[in-house]
Amino acid sequence: MSHVSRSLSRSRDSSVPDKIFDVCNVLFMLFLVVVTLYPFVNMFAMSFNDANDSIRGGIYLWPRMWTLDNYQYIFKEAAIYHATLISALRTLIGTIVSVFCTAMLAYTISRQEFVLRKFVTVAFVFTMYFSGGLIPGYLLIRELGMINSFWVYIIPGIIGVFNMIVIRSFIEGLPDGLIESAKIDGAGEFTTFMRIVLPLTVPALATVSLFVAVGQWNSWFDVFLYNSSKIELSTLQYELMKILQASNTAANAVTAADQFAAGQSGGVMVTPTSIRATMTIIASVPIILVYPFLQKYFVKGMTVGGVKG
Repeated sequence: MSHVSRSLSRSRDSSVPDKIFDVCNVLFMLFLVVVTLYPFVNMFAMSFNDANDSIRGGIYLWPRMWTLDNYQYIFKEAAIYHATLISALRTLIGTIVSVFCTAMLAYTISRQEFVLRKFVTVAFVFTMYFSGGLIPGYLLIRELGMINSFWVYIIPGIIGVFNMIVIRSFIEGLPDGLIESAKIDGAGEFTTFMRIVLPLTVPALATVSLFVAVGQWNSWFDVFLYNSSKIELSTLQYELMKILQASNTAANAVTAADQFAAGQSGGVMVTPTSIRATMTIIASVPIILVYPFLQKYFVKGMTVGGVKG
């Protein structure tokens, strides 16, 4: 009986630190969630709050005066709809092409029999740390004839070195027997890649696809550099940036008192702050809708290389 009592006592004593750790862990995670979500929730509240009322401040988690004026101000621009289509096309095409080409390169340099694998790897990794610069890059794009072209969104960034490393690490973790069996059965390298390697690397491909898609969707500087004179190739992010600039210019032209008086007189008024919040929500929604479908693959892909079989 005494032995059992001592065991129960030790069990109770040891459970106290565990409980303290669990409580601290939960509190820390809740704090992390609040810190992470609050900026987005605040932007959501600002985007749906009357801009005239927002000047007073005090908007935190919920709009004080609900309105759709901020969204109407943005979507009244006719160019927004075509720009959204261009953004969707560049995201879709750019993601598919980039991920497929990056995966082919990753498979190639993952093969031990490829004699130039170290040289090719070093050559690509070198570009992660050193680049030619903005002006040489622009001159190269111009010489390639891609100014005012849709393909300037796709071809220059077709290979992502970091993405290539992620996919290569995943491929190197696959059993060698699978690839050897395919070659014994007479499959060539491309057939092996398409039918064996590609289906098994879905977690890594999903992770990389998310990286590429977010980059393509949010990109606007390449539009400014190469396609700013061709409105039919403008993207959503570039059009939103122009709207924000116009709002800043208009805000600087009048005083805050004049803006407040204009809002009180019944006119629709926006401010750079309300426009910025609305832009954030518009740009984030597509990624938020896609992420849940890729989350399980994203987590697995990000931990690739942690444990090798």
